[in-house]
Amino acid sequence: MAQILIIDDDPTTRLILAKALSSEGYKVEVASNGKIGLDKAQQLNPSLIICDWMMPLMDGLEVCRNVKSISSLANTYFILLTSRDGVEDIVKGLENGADDFLPKPIRKDEFKARVRAGLRLHQANKDLEFQKLRLEADQAQAAEYVRSLLPKTLNGKVNINSYFQPSTQLGGDSFDFYWVDQDHLVIYLLDVSGHGVGAALLSVSVINLLRTKGLQSKNVNEIVDLTDPSQVLKTLNEYFQMSKYNDLYFTIWYGVYNKNTQKLTYSSAGHPPAILISPSILDQPRCLKTSGLPIGIIPEAIYQNASCSVEPQSELYIFSDGVYEMTQKDNKVRTFDDFLELLKALTGDLKLDQIVSHAIAIAKYGDQFEDDFSLLQAVFD
Repeated sequence: MAQILIIDDDPTTRLILAKALSSEGYKVEVASNGKIGLDKAQQLNPSLIICDWMMPLMDGLEVCRNVKSISSLANTYFILLTSRDGVEDIVKGLENGADDFLPKPIRKDEFKARVRAGLRLHQANKDLEFQKLRLEADQAQAAEYVRSLLPKTLNGKVNINSYFQPSTQLGGDSFDFYWVDQDHLVIYLLDVSGHGVGAALLSVSVINLLRTKGLQSKNVNEIVDLTDPSQVLKTLNEYFQMSKYNDLYFTIWYGVYNKNTQKLTYSSAGHPPAILISPSILDQPRCLKTSGLPIGIIPEAIYQNASCSVEPQSELYIFSDGVYEMTQKDNKVRTFDDFLELLKALTGDLKLDQIVSHAIAIAKYGDQFEDDFSLLQAVFD
C-alpha cells in the first residue's frame, strides 16, 4: 500500500488526516513541522505528501521546493493544504512545484478523492519513468551494436582512423572501409535521416548488404561492380526507396581508391563533401562532391562519378554533418566553412584527435553531441 506523509503543525489536523487515510489502508507518517517533514520525506520516499502551507520554521512552499529539488523525490505527488484560494496564490504554489491544493476547512470525501487521484498520477509517472529508462537502455544497446560493426583502423598503403560518437538519441550514421581486391580500396560513410531504432537498422542493413559483395542490380539482374561508385549508389537507390522504409532516406559519400593509378573515384548522394588535403597545396583543401539526391527520395535519381589524383601523404576526411553542424557554447551554430578553416589550421600527425578535442571543447554540451559524430581520416602513403 502507498506511503503517505502528512506535514502540519496543527496536532488536531494531523490526527484527523492520519486517521482518515489509515482507515483506507494507506501507510501514514506525520511530521509536526517542515524541517522534520523534509527529513522524513528523504527517509521514507513517500508516494504522496500532504503539507500545510502556513507553518513556522519552514512553510509549505519551501518544503515543496526542497522536495522537488531532490531527484529521488521529484515525482512525489505534493498536495498543499491552504485557506488561500486566490489565483495569485495558486500560481505561486504551482511555480514552487505543488501538484494540487486542498482548501481548508477540509471536506473528508473531497480529501480522500484528491489523494486517490494523486496516487494514480504518481503511479502513472512511475510507469512512464520505467518505460523511459527501459527505452534508453534499449537504445544504448542498439548504439553499442552499431558501434561494434564499424571498423576502427586500417594500416598499410592507406592508413585510416575513425571516430564515432552517437548522439544522445540513437542515430543512423555508419561507415566502412576495406580493400575490395588487391588494388581497390572502398571507403564510404552514410547518414540516415532522423533518429531511433529504425534509422539505426537501415544504416546497418546498408553496411551488411555492401559487405556481402553481392549487391545485385534489380534492373539488369547482375552483380554490381563495387569499384564503380555511381553504380553502387544507383543500385542502393533501387533497394532503399523511402516509401518502403517508413519515409527514411540517407545521404552517402562513396569513394574507391586505386593504388596503382593513385586515383580516387567517388560519388555522393546529398552528403557533405569529403575534404582532400594535398601536401603541395596545404592551404587549398579540395571539396569532393558530386550532384545527386539522397538515397530513397525518387527512383529515377541519377548519380555521377568524379575522380582526382591523390598525391602521397595526402589526407582525406569524410564525415557526417554532425561533425560541423553543432550548437556552440556561445549558442552559435558551427558551419561547414568553420570546419574547413579548422582543417586548414591543424598541423601534426594527430589531426583526427585534434578535430574531436576541438569539437568537444566548443560544443554546448561537450561530448554529448546533438547529432551522431562520425569522422574518417585516410592518409595515403
